[in-house]
Amino acid sequence: MTAAARQAAHPGGTEVPAGALAITGFGVVGGAGIGPEPLAGVLAGHRQAPAEPGELFEDDLPGPEGHALTGFSVREHLGRKGTSFLDRGTGLGLLACTLALADAGLDVHDGNRARIGITLGTTHGSMKSTSDYSRATHTEHRPYHVNPVLFPNAVMNSVAGQAAIRTGLHGPNSTVAGGTTAMAQVLRYGRNLIGCGYADTLLAGTVEEFSPQHAWAVRAIQAAEGGDLPPGEGAAVFVVRSAAAVRAAGDEPLAEILAAEVGSFDPPGEDPARYTAGFAACLHRALHRARVRPDQVGTVCTGGNGMPALDGAESRALDEVVGSTAPRIAVADAVGESGAAFGGLQLACVLAAHRAGAQSELFLLSSRSSDGSVGVLLVRTGMRS
Repeated sequence: MTAAARQAAHPGGTEVPAGALAITGFGVVGGAGIGPEPLAGVLAGHRQAPAEPGELFEDDLPGPEGHALTGFSVREHLGRKGTSFLDRGTGLGLLACTLALADAGLDVHDGNRARIGITLGTTHGSMKSTSDYSRATHTEHRPYHVNPVLFPNAVMNSVAGQAAIRTGLHGPNSTVAGGTTAMAQVLRYGRNLIGCGYADTLLAGTVEEFSPQHAWAVRAIQAAEGGDLPPGEGAAVFVVRSAAAVRAAGDEPLAEILAAEVGSFDPPGEDPARYTAGFAACLHRALHRARVRPDQVGTVCTGGNGMPALDGAESRALDEVVGSTAPRIAVADAVGESGAAFGGLQLACVLAAHRAGAQSELFLLSSRSSDGSVGVLLVRTGMRS
């Protein structure tokens, strides 16, 4: 493709800003199903009805519906070896990592395993595993009656650690606790890891499991902030490299992450004006880093979830910086309140749509949480399908 043709094919331009990352493959698992196909129509407004996951758990749920993958069995996909004591979140994350490596065609061997790392985002690990293990320390008659095999699931970096063991990766291994803004934080951290020479390639993604504990936490937040979306779950993992290195090698990635910016401000419930101003500053910073103009943004995927204070602050910041011309899509309507998995599922929806035939486009993905955190990604699709 000539430079002129490439410019015409990519409305967001073709320049590679410093620190940009290229996505060369991805794996996604969520309430809609396994792989990108179930998410391909989300940006076009296609929605799947939530499932009824009550039979998966002994404990009661706050409501009958949830965007959970009810038929998921880690053994079915990864075999019996080493999977007997994995919790649900670890199983989802391992499968997403495996799918991402296969999608990228990345063969891990002794010559590259030390240069491939893993960075995964979470809220605070598995709420169910942590809760169950902690409860057992109080309810069992003797300390040694608590099953020690379950302890690894109760630590926050369980998924990233198990993924490195299973895939044989020896590069940097990190877990970022960022809640709903975790995907932006993971990619920002990954940009620094690769830019500083600690790794050539990363598996970068987010994971959150559905559980009674997660569902009740969602219910409590909604009681305080508004909203009525069912809880969700998922794992989305992306194989990322330096965009400049990928271009230099003559390869064409699925998409390029032109900017990943995060911020933490006064919660919108305490000072809406300062939160909106902070959100707008983060948007400006992302556009500046990506070297694109606001009018080049084709579609905005918002963090909208029906919580009035958050939705209003985000909308005002977007109006101020990007304007109201670009269509806005709230992915949470399709994937539910999926915690840390939200940002990964949001990005997976964009890539799935492009792989299904959507035109090349510059996307702005925003995320936020009630504690005042915000995350912004600028993603250019259309490098290849």
